Amino acid sequence: MSDPSAKPFYQHHVFFCMNTREDGRPCCGERGAQAAQQHAKKRIKQMDLNGPGKIRINQAGCLDRCEEGPVLVVYPEGTWYTYVDSSDIDDIIDTHLVGGKVVDRLKI
Repeated sequence: MSDPSAKPFYQHHVFFCMNTREDGRPCCGERGAQAAQQHAKKRIKQMDLNGPGKIRINQAGCLDRCEEGPVLVVYPEGTWYTYVDSSDIDDIIDTHLVGGKVVDRLKI
């Protein structure tokens, strides 16, 4: 049984939906998700914020919000975001992951 007072393994765990669809429905994979996830991962490493107790940037399969996408979700808060470009990703990193405040203009 886990200790409820224990700290999570990562301070923030970020999942980028990378799903692609064959049926013509909107999908995050065709809206720049790969580039955005790579940008976030690279920037977090450059800032030395990656690793246990810090921040983890991951790829995810379908998060089932593709019509609102591209999307990512930040845990443990469970905050969902959409984004357009790397400046939006930088805003999420600087404001939410580092600063602890939700980026309201990107929240879904």
